[in-house]
Amino acid sequence: MTDAPRPIIQLEGVRKAYGFAPVLSDLTLTVARGEFVALLGSNGSGKTTLLRLIAGLSRPSAGVIRVGGWLIPDEVDQVRPHVGMVSHKSLLYPTLTALENLAFFARLYERPASQADLLPLLERVGLKRRAHSLVRTFSRGMLQRLSIARALLNDPSVLLFDEPYTGLDQEASAVLDDLLRVAHAEGRTIVMTTHHLERVPLLAQRVVVLHRGQIALDAAADMPPSELVAQYVAITGEAAQP
Repeated sequence: MTDAPRPIIQLEGVRKAYGFAPVLSDLTLTVARGEFVALLGSNGSGKTTLLRLIAGLSRPSAGVIRVGGWLIPDEVDQVRPHVGMVSHKSLLYPTLTALENLAFFARLYERPASQADLLPLLERVGLKRRAHSLVRTFSRGMLQRLSIARALLNDPSVLLFDEPYTGLDQEASAVLDDLLRVAHAEGRTIVMTTHHLERVPLLAQRVVVLHRGQIALDAAADMPPSELVAQYVAITGEAAQP
């Protein structure tokens, strides 16, 4: 009998509120090491808040969060080097080159890196030829690829993606698909929020739908796309994004 994968992300009874406005309510979720989870839900359902809690960027109002066995927020300094996060906002510096951006963030992570260390990261995301180009000249897809390179600086075990397909054209979306597949094949745990339901069965192993701060669906992602869309619409009451 094969042992089940160990959990790497554990949330128990997690609540998050801003003032008197609850965002997440009594949420319990376990993600196995190496699992790819698609996190779905309408705007305001708590998806981004959940990712920020896992990344240690926000403190829970109540409940227990563990990542890699470490407790958040008490041991957040131990957690952060093992988590990479990519948002639909790149948070890159437009007046620096791609290489300079990576070097800057490497210093912030207290990981001094030479050009020889960083160029393979840019090659991995298809940006080596643009290493010395200013980021302000980059397309939306190139910004996302550079953001992924930044997220991989510490060789993290967990990657969090918040609406990474926002603003991407078809070609850039296909490139992102390939990068996600490679990261998952390397054994990284991935949690990704998206409104693009058609991509979920192609990439993820599991789908979790949030509604009003609670888990309304937790199922294998290998269902037909039409069934996923039907369940999503039934839960959220909104049409899936094309």
